[in-house]
Amino acid sequence: MAIEVRIPTILRQYTDGQKAVDGSGGTLAELFADLESRHPGIQARIVDDGKLRRFVNVYLNDEDVRFVDGIETKLTDGDTITILPAVAGGMA
Repeated sequence: MAIEVRIPTILRQYTDGQKAVDGSGGTLAELFADLESRHPGIQARIVDDGKLRRFVNVYLNDEDVRFVDGIETKLTDGDTITILPAVAGGMA
């Protein structure tokens, strides 16, 4: 099962600079475990205590997984996962 995972700039240090990597898994949790096996350290930046980190947004085919089944969201071949860390900022 091939799933494209789009990697944000801040996490590309774990993927040797790659903007996107392929992964596999029947759920988002399995996908992150698969990514961790090939890109050590990345999972801890996305998942904490078995849940998505509060300030990391994950989209399955442009749909926020928090409104689906969170880390247990089911995946199928050809899906695209986009990881977006929340960004704060503005003018002081």
